[in-house]
Amino acid sequence: MIFAPVIRRAAVATPHAADLALQRFLQSTVSAQAGVRLEQDDKTITLNLDVPGLAREQLAITIEGARVSVASIEGAPRRVRRSWEFAQEIDAAASSARLEHGVLSLSLAKVLPESRAVTLAIQ
Repeated sequence: MIFAPVIRRAAVATPHAADLALQRFLQSTVSAQAGVRLEQDDKTITLNLDVPGLAREQLAITIEGARVSVASIEGAPRRVRRSWEFAQEIDAAASSARLEHGVLSLSLAKVLPESRAVTLAIQ
């Protein structure tokens, strides 16, 4: 006599509560960038980030070379910490930020590569 376990189809098809919780976690992690819209052209990068409930004074924007970071300060009603690394360096002096209706809009100017060609005089 051979004993084999019997598996009901309904038991296999129904996900457990732990599986559902894992699916919700993974979906929230994957869609963490859902509130971010990014557009680029030759000279600028436009980044729109949803930050509802935060005021201008509660946000800190840092630009270091090609890295842009947005973070909420300590004591803000919600925590935001995002960072992006771009292919080109960002000109902080020519960039701007605006917060309207819970949307932070960053207009980031790219540093255009300068030609380092030198013309030599022929003698």
